[in-house]
Amino acid sequence: MDRDAIAGFSLAAPPPGFVDDPYPTYAALRAHDPVHQLAPGSVLLTRYDDVLAVYRSPHASSDKREAFAQPLGRGTPIYEHHTSSLVFNDPPLHTRVRRLLMGALNQRAIARMEAGVVSLVDRLLDELADQPAPDLIEHFAAQIPVEVIGNLLAVPRDEREPLRDWSLAILSALEPAPAAAVLARANAATTDFLAYLRRLVADRERHPGDPEADVLTRLLRGDDQGRLSETELLHNCIFLLNAGHETTTNLIGNGLHALLTHRDQLERLAADPSLLTTAVEELLRFESPLQLNNRLAMAPIELSDRVLPAGRFITLGIGAANRDPAVFADPDRLDVARKPNNHLAFGQGAHACSGMNVARLEARIAIGRLLARHPRLAAAGTPERDRRVRFRGLRHLPVTLG
Repeated sequence: MDRDAIAGFSLAAPPPGFVDDPYPTYAALRAHDPVHQLAPGSVLLTRYDDVLAVYRSPHASSDKREAFAQPLGRGTPIYEHHTSSLVFNDPPLHTRVRRLLMGALNQRAIARMEAGVVSLVDRLLDELADQPAPDLIEHFAAQIPVEVIGNLLAVPRDEREPLRDWSLAILSALEPAPAAAVLARANAATTDFLAYLRRLVADRERHPGDPEADVLTRLLRGDDQGRLSETELLHNCIFLLNAGHETTTNLIGNGLHALLTHRDQLERLAADPSLLTTAVEELLRFESPLQLNNRLAMAPIELSDRVLPAGRFITLGIGAANRDPAVFADPDRLDVARKPNNHLAFGQGAHACSGMNVARLEARIAIGRLLARHPRLAAAGTPERDRRVRFRGLRHLPVTLG
């Protein structure tokens, strides 16, 4: 693509084919217009070094109260959620919530989770083998994080069915130009989710769990710096369930799709499971589950060749940065042994994803045990891609197990 082809590029109305394969467009933007104006006062960054500079800048704010006011509607349930959760806030709220979560998701806690994730994945693989038309999203990838995060919050198993649909509805409101119907579903899902969580919290206050294993009990107890308010608590429980579901479902689904379409790498990984750790990092880079993020410049921020002024709204092209040839040799090639691999799929700095090691654990176990049992796994029919641009994933991935 040349400079003229990307001159009017807009995330709100991307060109045909962009959702299916955004990487040629990102490459053209990196080459010809790496700080691309999306609207007055708003830019899209596609170079790795520029995205990293913003992630690391103390002047880059995650607070979205003003940015979300117009698209989401100030005072609506979805606006309240996305302006109360960990990911769209600065200190002090971000610091308080992250400290509590990181205490619950430390390495000891993740090690304790491993046996349960193995058991879950093995059960799902048993059930997958009995499916007349196995779908690696519906029957496998989407089931894993709902169970894992549900276990972390001790959500009763028979109450987990609505969680995935609520999550998809709420996160879809973060698209660059959400339609009225999308916002209506998001507001309804937020309202229903809050009502459910109020009941769950009331029960947990009467019957606390083990704070070493039950994240909700830990959040309810707070720490020596105090407790979260009811609003902070409820919306950050929603955030945990949503973020855990979205990132991990897409990591596993995108990863398996990439392996199926790069057969040599699937066979290489199936033959050498010691590559699982580097493979997961490469799958995160190659098809980043979160393609776009946002910040607001509170003071000038220095990029590679210019300075963004205060007040500039910044869209971070994570998917583009992770294919930058200035950092990754032959970036459009999938290499399950790639080292080094300092991708930006989980962000950087103070806002690096607090659940990234849980997602990595789930992906290693899910992909590793699937390929161990079904090394001749193959696509069956046409996958159906999710049509969102902020989140990259699949709705359906039909396969034969071999």
